[in-house]
Amino acid sequence: MSESATLYLLFHTQGCHLCELAQALVQDAAIAFSRRDICDDDTLAERYGTRIPVLMAPDGRELNWPFDAKQLKEFTGA
Repeated sequence: MSESATLYLLFHTQGCHLCELAQALVQDAAIAFSRRDICDDDTLAERYGTRIPVLMAPDGRELNWPFDAKQLKEFTGA
């Protein structure tokens, strides 16, 4: 399995305070992730525009905001 397959994906947009909070939680949990700005893709903006931040697992499951450290740990199994 490649390293990129183990990455979680954090959907966000620039200037989103909630997205910054979610990113801090993910970083504090030492979870490998990359970020994807939904404004770069019309389909993503339509899908996630009112739900961001959203953390997507490699298997496609999604954790919608609001979430806390405990919920993040349960979601990731970390």
